[in-house]
Amino acid sequence: MRSVRQFSVDPAVPEALAGLNRLANNLHWCWDPELQQLFAGLHPQAWQESGHQPLAMLARISPGEWTDLAANPSVVAAVADAVIRLDAAVRSPRWFQTKGESPLDLVAYFSPEFGIIESVPQYSGGLGVLAGDHLKASSDLGIPLVGVGLLYAEGYFRQDLDADGWQQERFPKLEPAGMALTSTGLTVHLDLAGEDVSVAVWRADVGRIALYLLDAPSVTDRLYGGDAEHRLRQEMVLGIAGVRALRALGLAPQVFHTNEGHAGFLAFERIREFVASGLTFAEAVEASRAGGVFTTHTPVSAGIDRFPRELIEKYFGGFVTQLGVTFDQLMAFGHRDDEPQETRFNMTVMGLRLSARANGVAKLHGEVSREMFNGLWPGVPVEEMPIGSITNGVHAHSWISPEMDQLLRHGIHGVWDGADDEFWDRAYQFPAEAVWSARAAGRKRLVEYVRNRMGDDILDPDVLTIGFARRFATYKRATLLLSNPDRLRRLLLDPQRPVQFVFAGKAHPADHPGKEMIQAIERFARELDVRHRFVFLADYDIAVARVMYHGCDVWLNNPRRPQEACGTSGMKAALNGVLNCSIRDGWWNEWSDGENGWDIMSAHDDPDPGRRDQREAMSLFGLLEQEIVPLFYDLSGGLPDENDIPNGWVARMLHNWATLGPKVTASRMVRNYVTELYEPAAKGGDAVNADGATGARALAAWKQRVLAAWPNVAVRSLDTDTSPGRAGETRQVRAAVELAGLTTTDVAVQVVHGPIDLQGNLLQDADKFDLRRGEDGNWFGEYTVERPGAYGLTARVLPTHPLLANPFEVGCIAWAS
Repeated sequence: MRSVRQFSVDPAVPEALAGLNRLANNLHWCWDPELQQLFAGLHPQAWQESGHQPLAMLARISPGEWTDLAANPSVVAAVADAVIRLDAAVRSPRWFQTKGESPLDLVAYFSPEFGIIESVPQYSGGLGVLAGDHLKASSDLGIPLVGVGLLYAEGYFRQDLDADGWQQERFPKLEPAGMALTSTGLTVHLDLAGEDVSVAVWRADVGRIALYLLDAPSVTDRLYGGDAEHRLRQEMVLGIAGVRALRALGLAPQVFHTNEGHAGFLAFERIREFVASGLTFAEAVEASRAGGVFTTHTPVSAGIDRFPRELIEKYFGGFVTQLGVTFDQLMAFGHRDDEPQETRFNMTVMGLRLSARANGVAKLHGEVSREMFNGLWPGVPVEEMPIGSITNGVHAHSWISPEMDQLLRHGIHGVWDGADDEFWDRAYQFPAEAVWSARAAGRKRLVEYVRNRMGDDILDPDVLTIGFARRFATYKRATLLLSNPDRLRRLLLDPQRPVQFVFAGKAHPADHPGKEMIQAIERFARELDVRHRFVFLADYDIAVARVMYHGCDVWLNNPRRPQEACGTSGMKAALNGVLNCSIRDGWWNEWSDGENGWDIMSAHDDPDPGRRDQREAMSLFGLLEQEIVPLFYDLSGGLPDENDIPNGWVARMLHNWATLGPKVTASRMVRNYVTELYEPAAKGGDAVNADGATGARALAAWKQRVLAAWPNVAVRSLDTDTSPGRAGETRQVRAAVELAGLTTTDVAVQVVHGPIDLQGNLLQDADKFDLRRGEDGNWFGEYTVERPGAYGLTARVLPTHPLLANPFEVGCIAWAS
C-alpha cells in the first residue's frame, strides 16, 4: 500500500557522538583511514551491509546499540579526535596559505562528472576520477576552489555480463541524501528551446572544497546517456545553469576552469552577463576570456563533442539576441577556418577560442593537441601554439593500500604525497622484507576479493598478477594478448612460473566494438583450463580499481600511441609499488626511464593497423616471457641477506617509487595548475575587469584596430651578414617593417635563428629574440651564431599588448618573405 504522508527520519545519534553526523556528511572520510576504521568498528555488520557508506551505516544502528556506543569512552574519544582532524583539514593553513601572496581568490572547476568515492556514483571513468582527485588535492593544499557538476538521477550504468559474455547495463535510481548531498534550497532557471527548466542546486563537502551539483530531472537523468540533443541539453545545464548557480550562491570566481569541452557553454553565459552589464559583445568576450582555463583530454578528433547547426540554432537562437550578435557570429566560435566542410559546432574549438589559457594533460598530449588544432592559429609554428600541458596526477591517499601508506609514511615523509625528489630517494633504503610483505598483503586481498565474487578456486595469492582495467574503447586494445592464445596459455599454465591476469572495465552502452572486446575476454576467461588464472571482474568502479591497484604486481597498458591522453590508472598503481608495462604513451612516455617499469615497443609509424598490432603484441609477449616473469620468480639476488624474496623485483619497485613518487601525485598537479594557470588567469582577469572593465574595453578596441591593419603589415627586408662564419661569433641584423598605421608599441619584431635542415627550414629548437625599435621603420639587434653547420634566420612581426595572455591569441603573425 502507498503512504499518503511522507517525512524523513534522522539516525538517533546520541549527543556524545553527535560529531558522527558531521563526519559522515563530509566526504573527507574517503581519504581518512583512521575515520574509516572508526566507522567500520562502530558496527561491522552495518558497515558491510551499507556498502561502506557512513550515512547508510548510521541509519542501520538501533537506538539500543547507540546507547551502548555512547557509553564507551574509547568510542566517544575516537569520534572527538576525528572531528579535530576534520577541523584541521578544512580550516588550518595549508600550502596555498603559506606560499606567499597570491592574486588568486577563487577558482570554479567545471566537470561533467566527479569520481569522489564509489558510494557517490557520479562518474564513468578517468575524466571523473581525475576531477574528484583534483578536488581532494585542492582541499589538502588549501586551494580556494569550488566544483560544479551535474547530479545524475541514475549516474553511469552498473554492468552485468549475460550467459554469452555480453555486457548488460542497469541504471539503479540514486538517492541524494545517501550520497552525503545536501540541498542548498536554491533553484536557477534555464530556457531550453522554449522550455523553462528548473535546476536545483545540491552541495557536497569534499574536505574544505564545496562541490555543487545541478539537478534538472528532465535533463540530468543519466551520465553520457541519450542522443546528441539530450547531450546538448545536459551541457547547457552544466555550463549556463552552473554559472547562474554560482551567482545565486553569492560566489564570484576569478577563474573558470573547464575540464574538457562539456561545460564550454559557461563562456556564453559569462559573456551574456558582461553584455547585460553594458559591455559590447567584443568587450564582453575579452572580459570573460581572460579568466578562462580550458583543459582538453582528447587526443583524437572523434572524441570531441560536435553539435549540428540546427540544434545550436534551436537552443541558442534566442540567446544571440541577448548577446547582440548574429547567429553566424556565435557559430564561428565553434568552427575551424581550415575545416570549411565541417558545419557542426565543435566544443573543443569553442573552449580554445574563449579561454585565454589552455592545456593538455601530459607532455605528449600537449604536442598532439598542438598538432590537432594548429589550424586555429595560421602561421604559428606548431611548437609555439598556445596550448601547454600539465601532466595529470592522482590523489595519493585515495588509492594507496594501508601497508604501502605505512611504508611510505615512515620511510619517505609524514606527508609523503607532497615530498620532493630528495625525500623520495629514501625509497632505496626500504627493507626488502617490508616491501615484499606489503606487496604480498595486497595481492592476497585482491585474490580474496575475486574469490568472494567468483569462487574459491580462482587465482593464487603467490602467483605473478597482472592487471588491466580501463574503459573498453578499441584504441586501448584490451584484447591484444588474445591475438596469440596459445602463447598466452603457456604463460598462464607454466607449472614453475605461472602468470595470472585480472581484467576489468566497461564499454559505453553504444560502443559495440568495445562490448565485443569484453565478450572476447570473458569467453576466454570461461575456458576450463585457464579460468583459474584469467578473470574478468564485472562492474568496474572505484572500489574494484582500488583493490586491483593494491593487489597487482604489474599494470598493463597497451593503447595505440598517441591516442592515450594521459592514463592515470598506471600512476595509482605505481604509488602502490606496482610496476607498469606500457606503450610509451600519455604520462608513461614522459617518465619511464627504462628501469622503473617496462616499455612495450610502439610501431606507431607502421601504416598497417593489423601488422602494427601484431608487432606490438610480439613485443609484449617478449617482455613477459624474457624479462617480467623471470625477474618475479628469481630469488637469487639483487639485495643482500634476504630469503625467498625476488630481490631484483623489489629493487625495481624501489626505483619505481624514487623516480615516480614525486611526479604522479595530484598534489604536484594542482600546485602546477595554481602557479602556471590559475594565478596568471586571476591576474589577467582582474586586470581586464578593473574599473568597470576598462581593460576589456581597451583590449577589444585594440584588437579591432590591429585586425583591420594587419593585412598590410609586412617585413619588407631582412639584412645580416651571410658570409661563412664561426660558431660563437656575434652578428648584426636589421629588419625594415611596414606597420600599416600601427604604432611601434603595438607590435614586437622578432628574429628567429638557428640550424636549418636540407630544405632551409629552421629546426624546432631555434632561438628567438626581440629587435630594438629604430627610426623610419627599421628594427635592429644582434645575435650569436650558437652552433656550426647550416644556419639560417628569419623575422616576424607579432601584435603585443600588456593584457594579452599570449601574442598568438589575436591570430596575427607576419613573416619575412
